[in-house]
Amino acid sequence: MNSPILQLLVLAGIAVFLILRLRSVLGTREGYEKPPVPVQREKAQRRRDFEVIEGGPDEDITDHVPDGSDSAKALMAMKMAEPGFSLTEFLGGSRQAYEMILMAFERGDLAEIEDLLSEDVYASFAEVVEQREREGLTIEATFVGVGDVTVKEATFDREAGVGEITVRFLGELTSVVRDRGGDIIEGDPNSIKRQKDVWTFSRRMGADDPNWTLVATGE
Repeated sequence: MNSPILQLLVLAGIAVFLILRLRSVLGTREGYEKPPVPVQREKAQRRRDFEVIEGGPDEDITDHVPDGSDSAKALMAMKMAEPGFSLTEFLGGSRQAYEMILMAFERGDLAEIEDLLSEDVYASFAEVVEQREREGLTIEATFVGVGDVTVKEATFDREAGVGEITVRFLGELTSVVRDRGGDIIEGDPNSIKRQKDVWTFSRRMGADDPNWTLVATGE
């Protein structure tokens, strides 16, 4: 065999060996493959993933309380105990509960809201209603709306699994107090009264009952 042909065969064998070796290392491509992600974009994605895994800022919480505050930490713990919990949805529900409870108290009809009140709050409300009845006073009130709803504080008892959220309401309503004879002794039916209330709601996170209980009131 001529020397040039022999050299050609040797080179061809080497080339085949290198091709097979390269394929064993890199593998083969079949069908569509995504283009490589730029390094900066990949780093940014890793940073976002890291924030989610490590519990980065939750706007559902930080929109209502300062990030890193004790209240924010308590609310985050509530979410860990009950992943479906939403502070924004809670505040929407508290707005409705505020109107329902406030107007039932003004009318003196506590039966319809008893399930929403703790024993202490119910007893306190009932005492006021009974006092009005003894004095022959009646209240006529019309709810106008809630001007503002803000979270004042949030706490979480990890052992009991109970969360408490204190909310400040700015209620707007018309209200008059009438005596036994029906005469107005307080208020103006044509004047909107604004009142501030600070209420604390409590609930065991993860419980089947979705309702929060009013456990404290103040101003």
